[in-house]
Amino acid sequence: MEPVRVCFVCLGNICRSPTAEGVMRSLVAREGLASRIEVESAGTAAYHVGDPPDARSTAHARRRGIALTGAGRQFVTEDFARFDYVLAMDTDNHAALSRLARSPKAVDDAPSRLHLCRDFDPQAPRGASVPDPYYGGDAGFEEVLDQCQAACEGLLAHIRQSHGL
Repeated sequence: MEPVRVCFVCLGNICRSPTAEGVMRSLVAREGLASRIEVESAGTAAYHVGDPPDARSTAHARRRGIALTGAGRQFVTEDFARFDYVLAMDTDNHAALSRLARSPKAVDDAPSRLHLCRDFDPQAPRGASVPDPYYGGDAGFEEVLDQCQAACEGLLAHIRQSHGL
């Protein structure tokens, strides 16, 4: 059986999407599903290709026992064929990904693979975004972690139910 593949996407792939990736990896490992669910992250822009996750995001996640690893990369149209779930961190990135999903180079069902991350959090209002903490203080990074935790728990429950894990 092929693993379920998940990609979280924000603008630069250094704060929000690596945080969601780290949170989801932690949950997947805790549940013993690392061989069944693969998790990555990317950005809609190429600003930080090759850069590590933001040091502030990394420090806040580390305090919770969550590792943020990897390097920034840009999401490309062909990624829709690789991932079962593409999770935009906000409405602007969702719109950018929607345009890619309608590209002739995208797989036919690309639009159905695209979701807003927080739509998997049953406590979040439908269409809610994860705010970008980049220009703010510590509280913003903690808020992102809290929101990613809730959304990833909901996503994992959805994947377990939908894919019989």
